Amino acid sequence: MAKMFVNGQWADASSGETYEVKSPANGNVVDSVPLAGREDVDAAVKAAQAASAAWADTSPDDRAALLRKGIQAVEAQAKEIAALLTAEQGKPLFEASGELHHFLHGMEFYAGMASKIRGAQVPLPPALGKHAYGLVLKRPVGVCAGIVPWNFPLTLMGTKVGPALIAGNAIILKPAKTTPLATLKIIGLLNEAGLPPGVLQCLTGSGSVVGEHLITHPAVRRVALTGSSETGRRVMQLAGPDFKRVTLELGGSDPCIICPDADVKRAVSGVVVGRYWNAGQQCLAVKRLYVFESVYDKFVESLAEKVAGYRVGDGATKPEKPFIRMGPLHTAFQREEIEGQLADAVAKGAKILVGGKRPDDPALASGHFFEPALVADVPEDSKLATEEVFGPVLPVWKVKSLDEAIQKANNSQWGLGSSIWTQNMSWANRAVREIQAGVTWVNQIHYGYDELPFGGTKASGIGHEHGPEAVDYYLENKGAVFGGLDWE
Repeated sequence: MAKMFVNGQWADASSGETYEVKSPANGNVVDSVPLAGREDVDAAVKAAQAASAAWADTSPDDRAALLRKGIQAVEAQAKEIAALLTAEQGKPLFEASGELHHFLHGMEFYAGMASKIRGAQVPLPPALGKHAYGLVLKRPVGVCAGIVPWNFPLTLMGTKVGPALIAGNAIILKPAKTTPLATLKIIGLLNEAGLPPGVLQCLTGSGSVVGEHLITHPAVRRVALTGSSETGRRVMQLAGPDFKRVTLELGGSDPCIICPDADVKRAVSGVVVGRYWNAGQQCLAVKRLYVFESVYDKFVESLAEKVAGYRVGDGATKPEKPFIRMGPLHTAFQREEIEGQLADAVAKGAKILVGGKRPDDPALASGHFFEPALVADVPEDSKLATEEVFGPVLPVWKVKSLDEAIQKANNSQWGLGSSIWTQNMSWANRAVREIQAGVTWVNQIHYGYDELPFGGTKASGIGHEHGPEAVDYYLENKGAVFGGLDWE
């Protein structure tokens, strides 16, 4: 049985309760983990408080060195960790390996940022004497909580742990209830590299108990969440009374525009990866496709052919026996939700061009598998058009102009990501300026680079992760004033 990591040690829940983590591919039990309660949260917060002062006073170079030592330990067990991620989450091994490497790259990026945190020296007016000056100091926020979803548990752990630690904070991680195992493995390795007890901890259990008590605990001053917009609203309600610093990376319904001059082959590949990677369970996935009329038939035909060639199966199968392109959806609820959204669109006149059903293979009957779908003639009032579709279903529409495409792209409550495929830089610049989204990719797949800030507008959240900007959310600006010696 796996254990939590609290105050430098592996730990059971204080109640002794556990729960099972099951494979989305076959329903088998992968492992059991502790079901933490409020007492466990209190113990972790107390340990984080005790560790905070010494960690804040640790030099940036020493923090970075410990982080890099941990990175090396994780790299040494990369295959084992990727297999564990596939078992609990469902994504194919090649995707799990890719996610782990993304996590490692991000952690290395933040290790490099440790010595680059800078304050400022500010000349002050001589109202109360000459030669007064001010300093802007960058100080750690304090005890932080990181709440991580099940779709990218490693990458989205790194976007919280990396900047929190190098900024001198202690952080308590709460992974999704269904995907704690690979996270626990990594947390253990990072701690074994020499992190002081209490600096990096991990609690397993439910969001309604562990997550909510972390958010409302008076000693927790910083909350970072990646999750649905609905969950984000709940976090705002819980964190608001204590004025906690919050960043929320939430849902999205990212539009993609295919222009007449787009490189069709590259754009098709980009859309396929952008929509169907991780079985479409991505906040930044391509979820609405707008194709110019003049290239619609050619593009959609090529796209449908590519999607039809996807092999769905158990992601733990080695790539060569045979190559599995898409694993199961993570839960039965996820599959049922997209089936309902698809059925609603079809009932209102939409046409399924490819896929859109459970596989016929009886060997896959015990998993949450679903064939990737491409859907045309989707009514604008259907659930497929108005809700976030967190699965491998892509609606496509014709547009006549860039004006129409941008108008439709902005007709959403979300504003996370967006993309455009064109050789016309004027059109690309218009899309970047006018689409209401935190990121616009030009001739590029939807991908969160560690080097650039990532965050949404509207119902897609507040604040940013990734990039140097992410570190700012883990620091307080403190002013210091030094008066001149020649008072008049």
